[in-house]
Amino acid sequence: MGFVLDFMMSFQDQVRQILNNFDNIPSDKILNILTLIQPHLKSEITQDYLNGKIQGVLGVSDEAERKKLCKNLKPYLDWYLQGND
Repeated sequence: MGFVLDFMMSFQDQVRQILNNFDNIPSDKILNILTLIQPHLKSEITQDYLNGKIQGVLGVSDEAERKKLCKNLKPYLDWYLQGND
């Protein structure tokens, strides 16, 4: 059901859902959304920086630690919404 819901929701709605319910969203979903935001960043340096952060989180196996690292990337979600609302 989650996949069907995600498919039907707009990308902006998915970003809002993550921000509004961050603690209950799996890190994999957060990372997937961040990966989709990455090409929208204006500079290649910023894109590369975010990619490095995403890869770093992917290298961690503990979900609690991954969520903590994802929390540091929330400004990218905010940025995306500000430019697309």
